[in-house]
Amino acid sequence: MTANAAATHLLVELWDAVNLSDVGAVEAALTRAARDSGATVLHSFMHPFGAGKGVSGIVVLAESHIAIHTWPERGYAAADVFMCGACDPHRAVAVLREALAPGRVEISEHRRGVPG
Repeated sequence: MTANAAATHLLVELWDAVNLSDVGAVEAALTRAARDSGATVLHSFMHPFGAGKGVSGIVVLAESHIAIHTWPERGYAAADVFMCGACDPHRAVAVLREALAPGRVEISEHRRGVPG
């Protein structure tokens, strides 16, 4: 993370992914992503939309959050990885790649709280 930034915010798009309707797999991936990044998990909440349908979830961290919304019918997931401190949010992306096996990943990185 840039020394002047308060946090790093990654917007992650995962295409041609799997396990997108499996609430257990999604929650395990987000929790492991947080821990592998060096973050402290405070709470997680997942909402499955039914058999074969998507999942919306958030893992609240002492260092901010990781959130996801999935569209299994499109093979698509959108994730937010927002972390401050000594955490490395890019490690979270590696976990999401492993757990959801996307064919393509697009990442937009934003430095938050940079003094202007």
